[in-house]
Amino acid sequence: MAKAKNPSAQIAPPSGLPIDIGISDQDRAAVVTELSRTLADTYTLYLMTHNFHWNVTGPMFSALHNLFMTQYTEIWQALDEIAERIRALGHYAPGTYAEYARLSSIAEPTSVPSAEGMLQMLVDGNEAVARTARAAFRVADEVNDQPTADLLTQRLDIHEKNAWMLRSMLA
Repeated sequence: MAKAKNPSAQIAPPSGLPIDIGISDQDRAAVVTELSRTLADTYTLYLMTHNFHWNVTGPMFSALHNLFMTQYTEIWQALDEIAERIRALGHYAPGTYAEYARLSSIAEPTSVPSAEGMLQMLVDGNEAVARTARAAFRVADEVNDQPTADLLTQRLDIHEKNAWMLRSMLA
């Protein structure tokens, strides 16, 4: 049986009624490209954080287990907001591991690190999402896409704060 082509791998918007929100098709596509990278980094960070929640050990187990749960729960909600913004701009949101692996700037762990290693990887992951969101913000701002810029500003605030909290535990 032939493998079906995944429509979310397309950059072109799905067919349907034209979208006239004051942002050109080309500009919406540029924003979606950056939002797709943000979604991929966010999903990769979500998966890593949840993984570490399950597998953390050591004297800080309870504190880290709870912190990781708080963070992955918030990230999970953000995934839907980012994907729905991509859809509102008239494109399919990426939604497969293959797409996320291709689009993400975050390297996944190849083993279960120590609690300290988990903290460092999550600092790095949150900083990576912040960098990706900041790049997406620049594109959204250039094309006068305030809803996307607002969403990205919120994501920047969360990921920079998470990185600071995690980094503080390593000091």
